[in-house]
Amino acid sequence: MNYAYLLIDFFTIIVPFIYSFHPKLNFYKTWRAFFPAVAATGLVFICWDIYFTSIGVWGFNPRYLIGWQVGNLPVEEMLFFLCIPYSCVFTFHCLNLFIKKGMPARAEAIFTPLLIALMMIIGVVAFDQIYTTVTAFLLAFLLIIARYVLKVEWLGKFYLIYAVLLIPFTIVNGLLTGTGMDEHVVWYNTAEIFGLRLLTIPVEDVFYGMALILMNLLIYKNLLRK
Repeated sequence: MNYAYLLIDFFTIIVPFIYSFHPKLNFYKTWRAFFPAVAATGLVFICWDIYFTSIGVWGFNPRYLIGWQVGNLPVEEMLFFLCIPYSCVFTFHCLNLFIKKGMPARAEAIFTPLLIALMMIIGVVAFDQIYTTVTAFLLAFLLIIARYVLKVEWLGKFYLIYAVLLIPFTIVNGLLTGTGMDEHVVWYNTAEIFGLRLLTIPVEDVFYGMALILMNLLIYKNLLRK
């Protein structure tokens, strides 16, 4: 079905968009911070996407696309970098209102450097697998910026909320990588990934998603303060 990827984008964003105007949530009032954040982050990830597509790290099944492209990317992939961050930042905004405590500060102070170290080790060990190593190094870099440069106080809550986001993430990314579909919507070059999968999802996508949302939140939260 040619509209499959477009429909995945649509159903990812439509409910968060509608509830953005709920008087107890008022997410729409943060749009002045959100849209510059998603534009800046999207520029980084779209450039990455364009390059990886050009060298065959991943690609897109035309069977599930409407056929419109921007450069070598289908328009659905461009919309991905709006729809996914919108739904995730909206979810963070909502849960942040109702969840008063995240990971305890002592636990976060241990977990973050361990996660940074793990990403650095994976990046080095998997140096021949470009998707794995770039994703690992980027996430490590963003965590260093968040924890030691910007010294944000919400990392513990971010980990907790991202764990919740992994549920819709598994559904959406599962569909894109072939779970419940006749074929993959997005395919990966097996030579460029570690090979471990969650259902049909390369495990790197979990850390890719974390980096995507974390970069959006770092810019978004900084703009909100201003």
